[in-house]
Amino acid sequence: MAFLSKSLPRRTMLKGAGATLALPFLDAMLPPMRAAVKAPPRFQAFYTPNGMAMEYWSPAAEGAKFELTPILEPLAGYRNQMIVMSGLKASWNYIHAGASGSFLTGTPRGGKTEIEIIADVSIDQLIGRHYAKDTQVASLEMSMDAPANAGACTGVLSCAYTHTLSWRSPTQPLPMELNPRAVFERLFGDSGSTDRAAREKRLQQHKSILDSVNDKLNGLRQELGPGDQSKVGEFTDAVRDVERRIQKAEEQINIELPTIEQPLGAPPVFEDHLALMLELQRLALQSDLTRVVSFMIGKEQSARPYPQIGVPEAHHPLSHHNNDPELVAKMSKINRYHAQLFAGYLGKLRATPDGDGNLLDHMMILYGSGISNSNGHSGVNLPLLLMGGGAGRLKSGGRHIKFTGSPSQANLLLTIMDKMDVPAEKVGGSTGKLPIDTLSEV
Repeated sequence: MAFLSKSLPRRTMLKGAGATLALPFLDAMLPPMRAAVKAPPRFQAFYTPNGMAMEYWSPAAEGAKFELTPILEPLAGYRNQMIVMSGLKASWNYIHAGASGSFLTGTPRGGKTEIEIIADVSIDQLIGRHYAKDTQVASLEMSMDAPANAGACTGVLSCAYTHTLSWRSPTQPLPMELNPRAVFERLFGDSGSTDRAAREKRLQQHKSILDSVNDKLNGLRQELGPGDQSKVGEFTDAVRDVERRIQKAEEQINIELPTIEQPLGAPPVFEDHLALMLELQRLALQSDLTRVVSFMIGKEQSARPYPQIGVPEAHHPLSHHNNDPELVAKMSKINRYHAQLFAGYLGKLRATPDGDGNLLDHMMILYGSGISNSNGHSGVNLPLLLMGGGAGRLKSGGRHIKFTGSPSQANLLLTIMDKMDVPAEKVGGSTGKLPIDTLSEV
């Protein structure tokens, strides 16, 4: 077997029949002298709605000696890459609209009516624009709930606020994608139309993205070493598995649930749908198709029940628990379940080789909610985590930082921009960066 004597380009793309397959990082992409390759940083927002049962979230001790609380316990295996932050306040506290509307924008203002839609450019878009020259997709915006960009959802305010985190401009919210088929085709190939009939025709053809590039993929494999062949095999197996799961979900929706108005490709079971959405995010990051993902595990005011964990009550009504200990405990079970699902995703990232480490080493993930005490829609002391190694930019994990003076969460967004090497003087209502690396207690 003839191994490559010259390094492959880092952005190796295989094309065929309208499909594009971007390969993950391979040893063959190292320079001939095998100098150290610096992996790019990636940013992700992972949003949980309707606030938090704060007494089950907030650690008592500060610094490195804090104990994991019931909600944070599922993340124990990732403690050394976890920064828990307390004391930050929401930039804009307009009930649910401000929670998600300012989470990535840091805006101190918003609209006052259903048709007055105002925020600011969100940091995922700013970071995505910065790295757009190096990636095929500037950013992904994904959600477990159907988008709604019209009508009033929170008081008299537009649903645009509660259904997205991402804003292209101060007056242009971006829809979050629910449908895994649409995400898959955006990443790896498109049917050429968003028309339902065109998508159904593609489904009937049973044409795989991998089949489209198969000849080129086989030719490349013959030139790769055993280690790289294994990496490509694992990656393409994952791509094919996602294709299979999406196709199965589409078949089940078309055959078993013909009366349910649900976008083609979204499995009816929450956990199955979530697993697909998270795997698509991992594949997109692994192949460097994008370096920015914004994800909502639920929209603000989500009424999703969780009978699978013993909480049949709808999430949003339960969040208004009137401080009833029994209801607060149930709310905490939802919060813990979200953390458990997030931990599963972190495990997949950590198991994915990337450059001189793994994807989690090179990720900076903002996890949490834009509301703290959900019963009163409080924007004080937001429940927030930074996870991952940030490609060496987050140097001091395993800490709980309690900020004094209630600085704005917009300051955290500005800090993240700085850590992502995206210069900015201000984000939303920010007043300066936070010293998250230099101090164990603030």
